[in-house]
Amino acid sequence: MNDVIHLLPDSVANQIAAGEVVQRPASVVKELVENAIDAGATKVQVVVSDGGRTLIQVIDNGKGMSETDARLAFERHATSKISSADDLFALTTMGFRGEALASIVAVAQVELTTRRAGDELGTSIVMSGSRLEAQEPVAAPVGSNFKVKNLFFNIPARRKFLKSVQTELNNIVTELERVALVNCDVEFTLSHNGNEMISLPPSSFRQRIVNLFGKKVNTHLIEVAVESTLINIKGFVGAPESARKKGALQYFFVNGRYMRHPYFAKAIAEAYGEIIPQGEQVPFFLCFDVEPSRIDVNIHPTKTEIKFEDESDLWKIISAAVKESLGRFNAAPSLDFDDDDIPEIPAMDFSSDKSTPVAAPKVSYNPSYNPFSKYKSENRTSGDNWEMLYGGIDGGSKPLDLSPFEDNDDFVVNDSASAVQTVIPASESEFVPMSQYKGQYILVPVKSGLMWVHQRRAHIRVLFEKYRQQIKEKRSASQGLLFPERIELTMAEALALETISDELASLGFDVSSLGGGTFVLNAVPVGIDGLEPSKLLSDVIQSAMEQTGDAREKLCDRLAETMARDVAIVAGQLLTQEEMSVLIDDLFNTAMPSHTPDGKPVIYIMNDAEIDRNFYR
Repeated sequence: MNDVIHLLPDSVANQIAAGEVVQRPASVVKELVENAIDAGATKVQVVVSDGGRTLIQVIDNGKGMSETDARLAFERHATSKISSADDLFALTTMGFRGEALASIVAVAQVELTTRRAGDELGTSIVMSGSRLEAQEPVAAPVGSNFKVKNLFFNIPARRKFLKSVQTELNNIVTELERVALVNCDVEFTLSHNGNEMISLPPSSFRQRIVNLFGKKVNTHLIEVAVESTLINIKGFVGAPESARKKGALQYFFVNGRYMRHPYFAKAIAEAYGEIIPQGEQVPFFLCFDVEPSRIDVNIHPTKTEIKFEDESDLWKIISAAVKESLGRFNAAPSLDFDDDDIPEIPAMDFSSDKSTPVAAPKVSYNPSYNPFSKYKSENRTSGDNWEMLYGGIDGGSKPLDLSPFEDNDDFVVNDSASAVQTVIPASESEFVPMSQYKGQYILVPVKSGLMWVHQRRAHIRVLFEKYRQQIKEKRSASQGLLFPERIELTMAEALALETISDELASLGFDVSSLGGGTFVLNAVPVGIDGLEPSKLLSDVIQSAMEQTGDAREKLCDRLAETMARDVAIVAGQLLTQEEMSVLIDDLFNTAMPSHTPDGKPVIYIMNDAEIDRNFYR
């Protein structure tokens, strides 16, 4: 019998490795930009076309490579960063595995032009699918120039699953932001289809944050600076007023490398305590300096997950550092009195022995006074006249359309239910059997018992159907703002705004661009009185950024749901009989009145048997 185990060709092995390293165009940008940083570049230019599908070009002024190094760099596990296993625990560079270039060249067509400062001529290499096609000496500036063309050209299945141009471009911007934030001494530029999108000159850490995310964020930054034997922390956290439910700018960097760490993020959240509302997040930009031997960055292919040796101790240090910064900058709430409002309290002189004795206060009252005597004399005409308390009970009642549950049966109230039913007349001869409980639920008697309707969720379902229909029919009702609002957006938010511009117009938003991430909100949808227009627009944009799929219908549903949640009535809002009736009617005219768009229940029916069990056990 023949042997069945054999070694894979290098080209196949590289394609398998590329599945982990090169997930999308943004992965290529990340690897090439990090290599440029490791090469000592002070200027990095990124040029992409069609969201990185057809071209990704990264130009740097680093130290460059020799002819031999340039060819060897594309081999698998070829690296200049480490030479033994012990070096993995003393890493000071961004890359170290030697898999990036080998993985990229396995799924794309790559051209490299590079030269060192001491060489007269540089080297040009052309490769396609791990195969060398050309290599020759050329005149070139110092540094490296990588051109990655037609990503996944030899793997059609992978190329087919790439997202839209705007989505892939948004991912590229996100990756570049992560690298640019922590490398403030490096100049970065990003161009897409010939248009410059990002230009970042060398600056301080705070200025780099402002250049990337707008001037508005600068007013909410609180500095954090702590040095200890385990970790040094520097950076900024957001003031409590900058908290938001989603889309908060949260960045951790360890030894110059971006990372995700939910455990440390929770430490920051707990440091704020009750200063911020529950469920909201604050922005932070924190850089950690840790001894390389105390961390392991080799646990994930993208190197965004890092394991720490002393996580519990670091958690305490991070939380204490944030608390100290909040207290130092007076971010915690405190009692503050205006001197003009403090009443003047006269001082009492206890030095004299001949002080006047203080008499106990006395209360005068009439023990024979009866507050009900006047009522009795005016209203007692026939016995105690108790029948007047139930006047009008026998009047007609309006049938309630409960077609989704009761097949259009007329509404019937039994004797036990009528004894406790809150009945408020809608007109002189008409009563609506509906009541509100604690400003959160609407109680409606039905044939099988008592129906509880969650009023906020019901309103969300009604508004969701309304906004989704508006988007589909491309119709909107807008109201212009008396004073248009100026809005600063990050590059990622601006890209998301461009993606959903048609849907925003269908909802009733009118937004115009002033350039440089600045926009003007001219009009908003009708019926959002009491809401902050810019915050509503921000929530819609963040919802679009969180949408992972490219299906237009799913995006429309996501935007409609976000709008509905922001505009819907809140818990505790009192409703009139007419408002409750309209809401219930609108609810049962929707496609699915029983649940919200995200599947939460809207209706609960307590049947007669369940009610009776509590009284006749």
